[in-house]
Amino acid sequence: MTALGNKEIMSDNIVRLMKIKNVTRNQMSDELNVSYTTLTDWINGNTYPRIDKIELMSNYFGVSKSELVEPHVADDIAKKISATVTKLNTDRKNNVYQYAVGQLDEQNNVVAFPTKQKQQVSVYGAVSAGTGEYLLDGTPELIDYDGEVPMHDFAVVVNGDSMLPLFDNKQIIFVKKTTEVRSGQIVIADYDQQAFVKKYVSDEHGARFVSLNKKYDDMPINANHDSSIFGVVVL
Repeated sequence: MTALGNKEIMSDNIVRLMKIKNVTRNQMSDELNVSYTTLTDWINGNTYPRIDKIELMSNYFGVSKSELVEPHVADDIAKKISATVTKLNTDRKNNVYQYAVGQLDEQNNVVAFPTKQKQQVSVYGAVSAGTGEYLLDGTPELIDYDGEVPMHDFAVVVNGDSMLPLFDNKQIIFVKKTTEVRSGQIVIADYDQQAFVKKYVSDEHGARFVSLNKKYDDMPINANHDSSIFGVVVL
């Protein structure tokens, strides 16, 4: 790549990033402590900034240095599309145009009318993030849910604060059924005939269920307690 090409790419990227950040030349020169003339030379492709100035701008725009010195991918694709379309006959150009319009309409519809349809999830009772709950075995309750629903086998409601800050009280959580878990995973467990959501830990100190809120004691897994694992919480 030639020096001139570097200057042109730098110029295009600075202008693009200024538009995104919505800053003027005066603002940018003041905030970077760079003279207006120097910045203008960069923007016009007359000079190329030193590496320390490139790093300064990358921090200013919140992008990597490569986004300043390399061709912008979207611009490169646009140029390739334009170069290809010019070689097509009139009918094929029209086909490309109609397809592009359809893509734009679809994109605008997604942006203008984002999908926020309220969903309902089947919740099988509650699990404790506190002192213990019984997990219901009967018919699940349908509850409205606004977030993204991951792949899961069943959902439950958290009661209590022992898993703060990961899970809030009354939060719906989703679970994949399994009895095979690794140390460090968040699990739904039966402990002395009550259901809990806890972190499963197994190390040189033994196996136990652990609360993230340190005001709660660990729950040892040993012969003194009946325990089993229903599944792993999908995070």
